[in-house]
Amino acid sequence: MSVLTQMKETLKEQIKQAIIQAELVAEEQIPDILLEVPKEKSHGDWATNVAMQLTRIARRNPREIANVIVEKLDQSKAQIRKIEIAGPGFINFTMDRSFLTGVALEIQKQKEAFGRSGAGKGERVNVEFVSANPTGSLHLGHARGAAVGDALCNVLDAAGYDVTREYYINDAGNQMNMMALSLEARYFEGLGIDWKFPEDGYHGQDMVQIAEQIIEADGKKWAEVDGSERLAYFQEVGREKLLNKIETDLKGFRVGFDKWFSEKSLYETNVIEQTLEELQKQGCTYEQDGALWLRSTDFGDDKDRVLVKQDGSYTYLTPDIAYHRNKLSRGFDRLINIWGADHHGYIARMKAALQALGHSADTLDVMIIQLVKLFQGGEVVKMSKRTGKAVTLVDLMEEVGVDATRYFFAMRSQDTHLDFDMDLAMSQSNENPVYYVQYAHARIHSVFRQAGEKGISISFDPAILSRLVEDAEYDLLQKLAEFPDEIASAAAAIAPHRVIRYLYDLSTQFHSYYGAHRVVTEDVELSQARLALLQCTAQVIQNGLGLVGVTAPERM
Repeated sequence: MSVLTQMKETLKEQIKQAIIQAELVAEEQIPDILLEVPKEKSHGDWATNVAMQLTRIARRNPREIANVIVEKLDQSKAQIRKIEIAGPGFINFTMDRSFLTGVALEIQKQKEAFGRSGAGKGERVNVEFVSANPTGSLHLGHARGAAVGDALCNVLDAAGYDVTREYYINDAGNQMNMMALSLEARYFEGLGIDWKFPEDGYHGQDMVQIAEQIIEADGKKWAEVDGSERLAYFQEVGREKLLNKIETDLKGFRVGFDKWFSEKSLYETNVIEQTLEELQKQGCTYEQDGALWLRSTDFGDDKDRVLVKQDGSYTYLTPDIAYHRNKLSRGFDRLINIWGADHHGYIARMKAALQALGHSADTLDVMIIQLVKLFQGGEVVKMSKRTGKAVTLVDLMEEVGVDATRYFFAMRSQDTHLDFDMDLAMSQSNENPVYYVQYAHARIHSVFRQAGEKGISISFDPAILSRLVEDAEYDLLQKLAEFPDEIASAAAAIAPHRVIRYLYDLSTQFHSYYGAHRVVTEDVELSQARLALLQCTAQVIQNGLGLVGVTAPERM
């Protein structure tokens, strides 16, 4: 338990004991006591509305209740400096914040582990993200999904969840046939043979490059075999090479997966048929007009959905249901899917399907990744300078860099549209949010170098840390102390962007503190204490940036 959490729990317990001693209500009637940080700093460090919560049960005026609680409260045990009753009955507490120096010792001891907690209690979570069809390079939507998904997994892991990162390979269905046909056309073009390109084919440069590799390896071999044999080979080699490229590009983006799950395997292991049998057994299907339907309206969907079409083929939904059933059969408590904006209408039917299989709708959470618009020079960027084609993840990494790309993609809630200003992302100014946070870390290390030149070391001796008495120092320590709770809250809300918001706020506090207070002074002990404060700040910035896949440079 962190120093800050211990202090809050101690105060809550003292409030509870005061209520019991005052005999306001029976112990079992005392509600959960909430302590919140007031919006106005002048209102203290924490505030509680427990007096108003007790009004109906105690049958007394809330301000009267608040006065009784304050009378009975043992202030010495909770390190309270001042108590005020405000408004209809809020109790505001101003604490003796010297306890916050213990936060520095906590960070020094835990280092890279500071911020981690057991809030998730080991809940097994499967996070499926990116899952782009193996038919071409990753585009901007995939890139944003990769940044958000990986950051979310890191945050969940730090908050004590047991996380599995999963990529669903859509390697069955018409898109794979179309990929093979596109590759076939590029293959014949490479041989100088006229060949009609499929109407809905894939025009990416990847098809040309793979065709060239096939020609280099096999020459005209595939032009001389049966068409079905050729397409089967092209589908397999195209899938392998495109998946390898996707995996390589994602590794360059600092994103990895624990499991790559093949849609084709659902067909090969009869999982889809077994899933249909289970749905029929549950009485959740019916036949109409020669098709098999899911009674999805029984579970909140706006209409029933076809599972098996008249010609006996499956709809897109059917293997997806089988896949989610498979995930749950692997023992996951919760599924989180990160989907593109075009999948918004798909959520209700998938939740309905899971309920039809006997699971709670809450078993599945879906994050929708909204669209990204690139801007450079005030103009929308649609084409890559390098290829003249649509901008890909690789283009963005090469042009802007991994740090800025990951930070910008993850800094806003994924359900909002994102205008990505490439000029801003590459600028070395305080207007660039990733530069602003990274510069805070680098600035701290420049101070360490200055101190080293003067022979002043960092000290975590409690007696020296007690020299930290300025309000700005306590404010910074309190902000640092909030880091584990911020991670836990971001994980619970499935909102990794909250970590970035925290880092920006922390950096703002640091820059403000550094601008107002000299760190390396003639007073050696004060310098040592302030250096310790800065080291803790640098550690938290590094830990936080690591969660979103961004580096923390020591020089800029």
